[in-house]
Amino acid sequence: MNLKSRAFASILAASAAALIAPSAHAADDLAATIRADLPGLVATYRDLHKNPELSFQELRSSAILADAARKAGFEVTEKVGKTGVVAVLRNGPGPTVLIRADMDGLPVVEQTGLPFASTARGVSTAGVESGIMHACGHDTHMTAWIETARLLASHRKDWSGTVVMIGQPAEEVNGGALAMLADGLLTRFPKPDYTIAFHDTASLPSGTIGLRSGFALANVDMVDLAVRGVGGHGAYPQLTRDPIVLASAIVMRLQTLVSRESSPFDPSVVTVGAFHAGAKHNIISDEAQLQLTVRSYSDASRKLLLDGIRRIAKAEAEASAVPADRMPIVTVREPHGSATWNTPELTARMGAVLRARFGEARVREVGPEMAGEDFAEIARTDPQHIQSLLIWVGGRPAEEIDAAAKDGKILPGLHSPFWAPEADKVIAAAAEALTAETLALLPKR
Repeated sequence: MNLKSRAFASILAASAAALIAPSAHAADDLAATIRADLPGLVATYRDLHKNPELSFQELRSSAILADAARKAGFEVTEKVGKTGVVAVLRNGPGPTVLIRADMDGLPVVEQTGLPFASTARGVSTAGVESGIMHACGHDTHMTAWIETARLLASHRKDWSGTVVMIGQPAEEVNGGALAMLADGLLTRFPKPDYTIAFHDTASLPSGTIGLRSGFALANVDMVDLAVRGVGGHGAYPQLTRDPIVLASAIVMRLQTLVSRESSPFDPSVVTVGAFHAGAKHNIISDEAQLQLTVRSYSDASRKLLLDGIRRIAKAEAEASAVPADRMPIVTVREPHGSATWNTPELTARMGAVLRARFGEARVREVGPEMAGEDFAEIARTDPQHIQSLLIWVGGRPAEEIDAAAKDGKILPGLHSPFWAPEADKVIAAAAEALTAETLALLPKR
């Protein structure tokens, strides 16, 4: 390569680096600041972990986020979408980046044995009284959100644009994002050009970043199926239309929706999670209740599965000679969760930023999952103009993962009463990643 070519290559390399990296000052001190802040962040995490709140009941949690954002210099609005928080920091011309953390815990009795384990109890929106636990890591999400707000506020000289940070309620029931949107998230506050978030995971070593372009998480639909028959005496089944036999036939036939009607290249799941019927040995009941979870990625696949459930339930009832006025009732519960789509362009761009910051070994490509999230609802309102990315941050010690793989052991993961991530490593990596992404998306003008 001649001297002129080398000079041109150097200019290109410098230009590319400028596009993917925050300023040198910001790059130098983010990690150091987080390390210094970590004792206080861990204390906040433990407080949030010990005091979880159920969906749409996150009054204490939202107040903690609101107070932290307000002290950092954000304009804060509370009670958006019932218990949501919106914090806005305007810092000159440029795009708008929205950063989300979810706040709700789960109706799970904690069994981690941690000294700061939750002993809280409450009544869910479904009216069920239970223990409450941050079994999905939302306590790490909130803590990293707080540190990200502080870092962005203290680095205002390194970026230009607007940051909107939201503490979202009720992710676990797929209702919080929709509630905030209905309450004017995109009209009362600056509309984002980019939405970013993270989720902890039990599948990656602590502090490792997981990236997925395209579909990352699934559509989620909850379906109630009332299978109605004609009840009677167990000794005279010929005088009845047994809903248990009918419901059993429906359960078996539903499996063909995935195995015979869905493309093997378009992942789908239909799971019957509950089957309730009858009350006594010698009575044939007149109704059976099924509860299903249905997972898919594309809108077309979602429609195929839901239409198929209705068709199979009706056809099996007709095959069992159930009276016309006793046909099954299929109810798709609202709200549902839409598939998480990571915009490929944004994923590639932020992947470069994260690899430059954390190194190739700490940033991994991961596969799609059939779990669900409602973060995607925000970008889904205007996918032509809002790019979106949710990354994973590992929370399990690497040696545990290696030992389990060697021994064939199944380790507890998200939603388990035993899930206890290495919170300090999750929080540190997530806060650094979210801040670095935002600095790269809002370059100084």
